[in-house]
Amino acid sequence: MDRKNLLTSPVRDLDISGSTTLKQLMEGFSESGGFTSAKVFTAYSILKKMFSEENTTFLSFPADIISTGTRGLINEVIKRKLVDVIVTTNGTLDHDIARTYLDYYSGTFDYSDRELRNLGINRLGNVFIPDESYGEIIEGKVQPVLDILYSEKKEWGGAELLREFGLRMNNESSILYNAARNNIPVFVPGMTDGSFGSQLWSFYERNRDFKLNLLQDEHELSDIIFDAKKTGALMVGGGISKHHTIWWNQFRGGLDYAVYVTTAQEYDGSLSGAKLEEAISWKKVKEDAEFVNVYGDATVILPVLLGSLL
Repeated sequence: MDRKNLLTSPVRDLDISGSTTLKQLMEGFSESGGFTSAKVFTAYSILKKMFSEENTTFLSFPADIISTGTRGLINEVIKRKLVDVIVTTNGTLDHDIARTYLDYYSGTFDYSDRELRNLGINRLGNVFIPDESYGEIIEGKVQPVLDILYSEKKEWGGAELLREFGLRMNNESSILYNAARNNIPVFVPGMTDGSFGSQLWSFYERNRDFKLNLLQDEHELSDIIFDAKKTGALMVGGGISKHHTIWWNQFRGGLDYAVYVTTAQEYDGSLSGAKLEEAISWKKVKEDAEFVNVYGDATVILPVLLGSLL
């Protein structure tokens, strides 16, 4: 490429006021030239295609953001049926169930954790979670539903089980409820982790013929992948939810679109730090895919990014 072709898009100053909308801000990002704002605009452009084309769209995310107000944004994406498949971690189930019925509280990163322990308060970053708003409420809500489902049949797939939970929650603030109502499967490959997982174990200790068939989830994922004409993914954070998304997409040659929002760096070789470029070598992202890595806190990036698309 010659010099002339590289110098085609002049940097324009942002023009922002109190009346600037998110869409106008995004338009400004398209010409701002600099750093994360330019990447956010690229992500916006990719998601706009993903959400509008005939495309099987995956949404993966970790549990921690569900303890925050970002849960409402995830819910709105689900309500509008902008995604087709959710892959997440067990803690999402914990926080979604708990917050449907009781409150979490704004706190601080800097408070004494020893004192919080004595006060019966758990700290998740700068979110304070009282004991009664976590384990107790989850047990109280999960066990009665398991009793009902067990009376219907003894073996359940993971996503199948979560759909039944969601429908019974019957609350529009719940991710599980909105996903179930809109026929969006929720896959949790690490389902025996966390409080919800402990409730499954506890129920199994009393009912040894109760079975959770996670391989049924893999069968359902394979059907989704092999039936898809194109696939895209918005992946928030790394870990098992990101990996399960790209892992299954390798069986169709990789994702056609991908947006990865993360704070992790690649220096340690971790999956969470791995750029989407690395996934090309594994055939988890196509060579000609449209993709971008956006670095920053998802509780800030997602409202700006998704808000302009809603």
